[in-house]
Amino acid sequence: MSNLRADSVIASLDCPNHVQAVLEASMWAAKNLQAPIGLLHAAPTVQHKEALDYSGCLVADDGTHLLNQLTLEEKDSNGKLRDQGRLLLKQAHSYCKQHQGRYQHQLYYLHRHASIAESLDYVDESAQLVVLGHHVTCKDTLSQLIRASRCPALVTHESFKIPKTALFGFDNRPTCHALLDWLCSTSLIRNLSLHVVMVGEDNERNKEALREAYARLTQSGIHCKKALIAGNDVTNALISYQHQISWTY
Repeated sequence: MSNLRADSVIASLDCPNHVQAVLEASMWAAKNLQAPIGLLHAAPTVQHKEALDYSGCLVADDGTHLLNQLTLEEKDSNGKLRDQGRLLLKQAHSYCKQHQGRYQHQLYYLHRHASIAESLDYVDESAQLVVLGHHVTCKDTLSQLIRASRCPALVTHESFKIPKTALFGFDNRPTCHALLDWLCSTSLIRNLSLHVVMVGEDNERNKEALREAYARLTQSGIHCKKALIAGNDVTNALISYQHQISWTY
């Protein structure tokens, strides 16, 4: 039976250097969302991809012995991975209990014997939010993991500070309107100052779209500022805007 609880904040502990930051970000988000925290550790089973040198121990009828040797080694490696995962989850649970303050978080374990991509797919439709470290330890890049997910993701670096400001890059596309719907309904950013920024041509169509997005957010009780920046290089425009304002993470 699955341990996954609906509407959880999922703290992905796949990034060793970011575990503390992921836990702190998860506690902040869970408090705002009034949600339980699922401590997720993804540990795929060991598969021997490297050729092991067993030359000298093989004879004509030694196939069964070799197979048993490989099986025992794999079981031993998988057992060590499971033990390491259990220890990490217990340490993460203790850290949250020690640093949660007055708000008592509901915590539970999700120990998955699968890749991080498979584990995020498992929680995708049930979770409210997934919290990830910036450098995930898997072959999937961070952008690939996020794009494949329908669940909102919060990405943290090695240290986490409670944010006071957020930036919403608005491009008037359907996926962006879906995000707008989520921003209007979630309590995650309710206490933040939100900058709604659109990069594109300075024309009436873009101005009207930005005004409508701004109006929806303010009507939802979110403190907003809006800006339309003329240009084609969205990334550089948003970075430049970030540097121009008084930004607090």
